[in-house]
Amino acid sequence: MTGVTGKRALIVGGGSGIGLAAARLLAVDGAHVTLAGRTEAKVQQAAEQLIREGLPASWVGCDAMEAPSVQDAVAAASSDGRLDIAVVVPGGGSIQPVLLYDADQFSHEVDLNIRPVYLTLKYSGQAMIRNGSGSFVAISSTAASFSARYLASYSAGKAAVDQLVRVAANELGEYFIRVNSVRPGLTRTPATEGAFGNEKMLHAFLAEQPLPRPGHTDDIAAAVRYLAGEESGWVTGQLLTVDGGHTLRSFVDYRTLLDLPDVRSAVGGQLPGQP
Repeated sequence: MTGVTGKRALIVGGGSGIGLAAARLLAVDGAHVTLAGRTEAKVQQAAEQLIREGLPASWVGCDAMEAPSVQDAVAAASSDGRLDIAVVVPGGGSIQPVLLYDADQFSHEVDLNIRPVYLTLKYSGQAMIRNGSGSFVAISSTAASFSARYLASYSAGKAAVDQLVRVAANELGEYFIRVNSVRPGLTRTPATEGAFGNEKMLHAFLAEQPLPRPGHTDDIAAAVRYLAGEESGWVTGQLLTVDGGHTLRSFVDYRTLLDLPDVRSAVGGQLPGQP
């Protein structure tokens, strides 16, 4: 018996990458996992792969930005309206000088990171109250914990995720619902293939890590599995960083790695001291 045997788990963003790795590890340890995602063909294929591996899995389509869709996904993953574990992965943003975001673009990208977490927390939390306990795990980022230049919208969104986790943990503890986040460093997923395909960028990241290798999805899944299970039964409101030690040093300078627009030229500015 393990700390998730017989539990019901919803993985929002479970069709690939960190979400699928977390779902597989939870299922290997005896949880029934429901994979949810916006691209139904992808989550269906992922669930069917787990089933072929002999693991208890199902799937449901879910647009994590839409409340009714998240509510339906929670219902699909629940038994009699009750749920034990929820993991939410989606997020994203663009690499951009902070002064050059379109105003609506910035707001939208912040929302891409925080809205799926809030909606999943809202509806899975209600199901966990009916269950009498539960564990909620959000995927955050190291960008929430130190200054990641040119990732302002992503950093702000992930910082909001971590603060929501802390406040929710403080409120929901009396219902025996634990709320935590995992902060991955550079991890190989379908979303990060661009960074891994840029040898100069990959070298720059690894040069800022005491453990000089990139992360694998299983590294992050192991942290999710710990926070989801009874082994972490006295852990809540925590932001677990899994990054090879990257946050001990500093974030890369994207200006040296990518062709970013010059802010002074873009806004018609002058050099210091010019009239």
